[in-house]
Amino acid sequence: MFKVLTKADFILLILLVAIGLALSWVSLSGSVHGQTAVVTVNGHEYGRYSLSRNQSVTIRQNGHTNKFSIKNGHVQMTYSDCKNQLCVEHSSISRTNQSIVCLPNRVVIEIKGGDGYDAVSN
Repeated sequence: MFKVLTKADFILLILLVAIGLALSWVSLSGSVHGQTAVVTVNGHEYGRYSLSRNQSVTIRQNGHTNKFSIKNGHVQMTYSDCKNQLCVEHSSISRTNQSIVCLPNRVVIEIKGGDGYDAVSN
């Protein structure tokens, strides 16, 4: 009924756990506290907002409304007229490369570093 773990099974289990921990560490270590929330609507930049200034922003476009707030360096979607409300239920974000997406209304909020850009090219 129950199979006893063989030496190979045990080694495979340890290897998979080690790989999972390594990937988690790499994922978390590349993220730092962001400075700017970059908002895009329908693929076009709507605005850039400093995370150091507490504020609320309302986005009205194409007959839809989204609202988000910045408080103590964290961004939270506080209102959306979309049906599924996944963006409103999403936890607040504050670290680079984190995002909140309202797919029905095509609104994306992404956290970036100091100037809102990932890299500078000459």
